[in-house]
Amino acid sequence: MSAPPDQHVPTDDPSAAPSDRDRRIYALVGGAGLISTSLAAYEIVPASVTPLIRNSLDIGSSAAGLVVSVMFGAAVVGSLPAGVVLDRTDSRRAMALAVLALFVAGVWGWLAGTAGAYWPVIASRALGGLAYVVVWNAGIDIVSRAVPANARATAVGIFTASGPVGFAIGQGTGPLVAARFGWPAILPAFTAVALLGLLLFWPASRGLGEARGDAPSLQEFLTVLRSPTVWLLGALGFLSYALYLFVNSWGSSYLTQEMALSLATSGLVVALFPGVGLVSRVSSGLLSDRVFDGRRRPVVLGSFALATPLLLGFTRLGSVALVVVALLLSGFAIQLTLGLSYTYVREVVEERVAATAVAFQTSVGLAGAFLAPIAGGAVVDTAGFEPAFLLAGGLAICGVFLAWRAPEPTP
Repeated sequence: MSAPPDQHVPTDDPSAAPSDRDRRIYALVGGAGLISTSLAAYEIVPASVTPLIRNSLDIGSSAAGLVVSVMFGAAVVGSLPAGVVLDRTDSRRAMALAVLALFVAGVWGWLAGTAGAYWPVIASRALGGLAYVVVWNAGIDIVSRAVPANARATAVGIFTASGPVGFAIGQGTGPLVAARFGWPAILPAFTAVALLGLLLFWPASRGLGEARGDAPSLQEFLTVLRSPTVWLLGALGFLSYALYLFVNSWGSSYLTQEMALSLATSGLVVALFPGVGLVSRVSSGLLSDRVFDGRRRPVVLGSFALATPLLLGFTRLGSVALVVVALLLSGFAIQLTLGLSYTYVREVVEERVAATAVAFQTSVGLAGAFLAPIAGGAVVDTAGFEPAFLLAGGLAICGVFLAWRAPEPTP
């Protein structure tokens, strides 16, 4: 669903001055980024107040992990169908409808949490996951179509940086919102901000996202699912998201239980892990486009190679200062892959099915995000934090081997 070469820039007037076109692109990326930032905060924020949720709803670690991971599970189920639909419909309108659905999910979760109803909270989060995956896939598609090919990885990296920024905001402010208004208030707080992003995104994205007349055939869609390279990149996304969500979900609990930090302090410290993604995800595109002359594999390989020793040795760090350094470095490393993988997978398939490839990458990657908080909680409950972090390090080693085998896109 890529636009023709002369329609990369979102403008209704082909004679518009370059500065006007640039401002439209900045507004588009900024609006889409604000939507994604607020929704990423909504996605992760329950992890920042896990002890409060457990006490309020009288649930265990795995059930508390499900409050976070159910959004990713719903996204796993919904991402590929969403990609197929986005290749055949107006992704701009779909994105707007999804933002409204997320606002409804936030209010629903707040009402359910206030009533102490665990399963309605889970149901509201599942709705949020289905809507969020539409926002994510449509945002990547529209941003990719708004810029020329030689800047695509950088632009998509900037958009995907909204994810870690939102995670950092959610981790850092969740305990503060919960202390003032009660923990259920964390659910609608951020979905409301997404409406402001939609006000900026909607006019700036005019002219992008329309369905094409020559929609891809079923056979073309199947080529995505039959591609070994697409599956390999999906596996790398799975591992990256699993590591990312494991640390985000259980890092705060580790600092609270093992290092005796307060809930608010541990939330702020762990917020550094996703927060550094603002630099990492933008850097991933710049490194690939500029330093490695468009090659993708060196960045992904370096991502896992740097993350491995940091995760294996995490529980052996004896001071908060060393933990902070480890969180910054590991957060930077893991998110290099998360920033680049969506551009990477677009480039190994035909342009006509690019949105489907992105949706597949999202689906497989978020499967790792879905499983990590639950599996991490089970390992922590049965064996403790050290085996859990060692297991995470083992996953990073698997990522090194897979990245070594990853081919470069064919020009």
